[in-house]
Amino acid sequence: MNIVFAISEVEDLVKTGGLADVGKALPLALLDAGEQISIIMPYYNAIADEYKLADACAQQTLFAEGKVYHYNIKQLSWQGLNIYFIDYPEYFARDGLYSSTYEAYQDNAERFSFFCGAALNALQALSIQPDIIHCHDWHTAMLPFLLRFDQSGYFNQTKTVFTIHNAAFQGVHKLDDIPYLRHHPAILSQIHGGYINMLQSGIEFATKVTTVSPNYAKELLTDLGSHGLHDRLVMRQQDLSGILNGCDYGQWNPQDDAYLPQNYSVDTLHDKKTCKLALQELSHLPQNPDVPLLGMVCRLTEQKGFGYLVPILQDLMHHNVQMVIVGTGDPTVCMDLDEFAQNHPQQFAFINGFSTHHAHLVEAGADFFLMPSQFEPCGLNQMYSLAYGTLPIVRSVGGLKDTVIDQCQDKEHATGFVFDAPTPEALLACIRRALLFYYEHPVQFREMQIRGMQTRFTWEASAESYLALYRTMI
Repeated sequence: MNIVFAISEVEDLVKTGGLADVGKALPLALLDAGEQISIIMPYYNAIADEYKLADACAQQTLFAEGKVYHYNIKQLSWQGLNIYFIDYPEYFARDGLYSSTYEAYQDNAERFSFFCGAALNALQALSIQPDIIHCHDWHTAMLPFLLRFDQSGYFNQTKTVFTIHNAAFQGVHKLDDIPYLRHHPAILSQIHGGYINMLQSGIEFATKVTTVSPNYAKELLTDLGSHGLHDRLVMRQQDLSGILNGCDYGQWNPQDDAYLPQNYSVDTLHDKKTCKLALQELSHLPQNPDVPLLGMVCRLTEQKGFGYLVPILQDLMHHNVQMVIVGTGDPTVCMDLDEFAQNHPQQFAFINGFSTHHAHLVEAGADFFLMPSQFEPCGLNQMYSLAYGTLPIVRSVGGLKDTVIDQCQDKEHATGFVFDAPTPEALLACIRRALLFYYEHPVQFREMQIRGMQTRFTWEASAESYLALYRTMI
């Protein structure tokens, strides 16, 4: 099959979150499975600075509402993949992908609507005739719409898959702010009160709709879990499926992780304590291999459960426990954590920022990894944590429910600790249960660590599921 990924970020090229992980790992897994894979994405400043790329063909031109778009198509051969970049400096030669600091670009809807149209035009210019165009999140959601109404005939046999990575981000904008779409002959069907919801359009026009875990697919069919898209998704229920993301064990493996002071495996799990001491030292906490250490690495947003965590921090400090949080995001959350760290320097450390070194050291050095999310479409850190023998403490939502087995639910197969209720009290009770298990059942704790380290969520398995879906379409 000839499969084209339309996506806004790819790990190792540009990244703001988990979307980029999928943008790299899934195409490579499909390539390994023998398929013909290419990627098309915007030509951001960060990529232009790193790679001086030649044009793949002559300059292209698109017209919309009297506006003329002259753009180029750059090409990069990368890890066996052909990546094509839409080079339109007015829209993509900026410091950030979607925002400047915390302020989203006001013309994001126009930028990525143009990208969708330019991607289709570029495929024709490059004589690439895909069986499948796999679109990802709201940035590419208008591509299935534009393809449905394409008059060229070039894409008559092409099907589209639209993957929702996070339904909370929908790309809702005024049509008046989108010159590229404003006079499209079919666009009025997508307008409600003068606004267009791009994610909703992707759901409506894609051949198949997927999301990143089976449980999140179920949640998307509920009013509470769909962020307002329940009706549209129920209408497409027969075409909706959840395929669990994989984990890149090439980057996240304690046996050969270059960021660790001491590598370890199932057979040398006692060496994990060296990583714990290093994490304590780096975080300016007292070095004690026996005190249970809770770790957390994430964006500091309400989604990640800080509304549950911050109110119980004082209660947690009554226990013999340490905690390290690494991340950046909401300034209010940052201030709360920073103030708490100053008041509890012997037990609590907050690192405002992100470094790959610190992230890997938290995964290896902590005893527990916290993910008390409001919602979590898939989640990757709980997979990393399992690989490092760091037991996840998670809320029973989305992919967290699919990947972590609670100690009380199934003792023989348990890999972590799970709570249900979206309350601080439920989180505190779950953490206390985990701490009690740590202190009172050290043998079973070690067995659970080993079970987690032997658990695998591979991209090969994800790729097989996507291939099975593609085959049903063509």
